[in-house]
Amino acid sequence: MSDSRRRKLAQLLVNYSTAVQAGDWVGILGECGSLPILRDVYESVIDAGGHPSLLIGDDQMQRYFLRQASDEQMSWIDPGLKRYTEEADVYIRIGAPENTRAMSNISASRMQAWRAAQSEILRTRLERSARGEFRWVGALYPTQASAQEANMSLEEYEDFVYGACFCDADDPAAEWRKLSEMQQHKVDYLGGKSHIKLRGPHIDLELSIAGRSFVNSDGKRNMPSGEIFTGPVEDSVNGWVRFSYPAIVGGRAVSGIELKFVDGAVSDASAAMNEDLLQAQLNTDAGARYLGEFAIGTNFGIDRFTGMILYDEKIGGTVHMAIGMGYPETGSRNKSAVHWDMICDMREDSEIFVDGELFYRNGAFVV
Repeated sequence: MSDSRRRKLAQLLVNYSTAVQAGDWVGILGECGSLPILRDVYESVIDAGGHPSLLIGDDQMQRYFLRQASDEQMSWIDPGLKRYTEEADVYIRIGAPENTRAMSNISASRMQAWRAAQSEILRTRLERSARGEFRWVGALYPTQASAQEANMSLEEYEDFVYGACFCDADDPAAEWRKLSEMQQHKVDYLGGKSHIKLRGPHIDLELSIAGRSFVNSDGKRNMPSGEIFTGPVEDSVNGWVRFSYPAIVGGRAVSGIELKFVDGAVSDASAAMNEDLLQAQLNTDAGARYLGEFAIGTNFGIDRFTGMILYDEKIGGTVHMAIGMGYPETGSRNKSAVHWDMICDMREDSEIFVDGELFYRNGAFVV
């Protein structure tokens, strides 16, 4: 069924998020369930003068691979994907989960072994992106599985998704430019600052941002977006945090996560459910126990937890942190095969201080 909002989202990804130009090599990565919007994106890339490469994934094939592949097969890197990651101009990734629990029975160790083996691809993409050589954006196409995960009907979920992307507006790009301007004011304020302290019923944490940069995430990398983020000084994080929502990896939800940090590293970790997966993530490599990202969510069109991190990490009134790989453009030096986001609600009795000055209270900026 045709939906004008779907077409608007495709055009937004191509013309606003990645600004495809004539002659660009554009990878369009998706799943079988996202075929309707992949067609729209493909047409928009052609209209912009780009050269599209279509790369399709499938949960069933991926699940078979993770169960049956030998160690040698697990460590093999697809040379076509490697060349694309090293040389292409644009990466547009659209997920469309048909079963959000498809990987639930894959062992944590198998999942981590594969992620570690493929980390070269992620590292190349992030490093080229930080140098301005590789423009990328990730989005999700609404499916029955995602709607069910979010406790909505498909029609309600479509309204939520397209609303979060401003694709229910006459000019979605103009709405993103407004949000970008607001966030830029906060990024400018944070420039040159050094110390952040977070306090609330779920958190008592401090970290250094000395010499680090905040990034204005305004729909150019994630769609939807609505966050400002940085990479904390690696050995500066001290205190504890209890995350408000489940953190999901490989289709498995890890809930009730609590982390304690000493001099940057996670010194104590527990979870109410699937703690084995939490510990496997933390033990992947040396960098997995350090924070690669600290961020503040600003998208108040995303007003509920849906089980999809692309939306959930942007919830207005929350902060999130990722253990593992940091984004080089923030100044982060943390290297890891892991980048795993976890969300903490700051909307009640919570504050953030920057260099001793109140910056944020109960989910809203006060500066």
